[in-house]
Amino acid sequence: MTLNAIIKETAPNPTACVIWLHGLGANGHDFEPIVPELGLPAGSAVRFIFPHAPQIPVTINGGHRMPAWYDIMAMNLDREVDERQLRASARAIQGIIDQQIAEGIDSQRIILAGFSQGGAVAYETALSCEHPLAGLVAMSTYLATADTVQRHQANHSLPIKVMHGTRDAVVPLVLAERACEQLQQWGYTPEFHSYSMEHSVCAAEIADISRFLCECLALHQ
Repeated sequence: MTLNAIIKETAPNPTACVIWLHGLGANGHDFEPIVPELGLPAGSAVRFIFPHAPQIPVTINGGHRMPAWYDIMAMNLDREVDERQLRASARAIQGIIDQQIAEGIDSQRIILAGFSQGGAVAYETALSCEHPLAGLVAMSTYLATADTVQRHQANHSLPIKVMHGTRDAVVPLVLAERACEQLQQWGYTPEFHSYSMEHSVCAAEIADISRFLCECLALHQ
């Protein structure tokens, strides 16, 4: 599967890359406006890639076709999802990572970020990636493949930022807490931040993401 994507560069000749995955029913344009809001240091040459999920039938929405990284069959707390589709999406994102490496960007200057469904795919992709990455941002999401993900040693010390709204009625906060607990059991040290918001993004969260990107990519004023 090859994905179409929006590409935004903060300066010519980027030396770092952020691949940002949207949620169910959205598209790559959803997070495109966030680039200037991050307020990255002047002169930072970062390529932002916002892929579009394919259009597929989604069971919980009556089988209607919409942008989705994978089908969701039931919205119970543990989520019943099509892991085959999720892994196919992860492989497509891995293809984007491989392309960036081929274009000269060091894998350790590539960050994955994902919101909701996109976050579940970002988890799968980052934890299984054979190239060491700079970091992972998991926003309002859950670790859908906790029982099946094939973790790769290359990312055993991956910096992970988990962010979630305390009033999220779509993806309950407990799922983010469970993800952190599982990551800790595996030996990761995720940073967890909660915000007084629903299933969305807020200004404080954007500021925290900016700091995380600057730390992981060594961006300085």
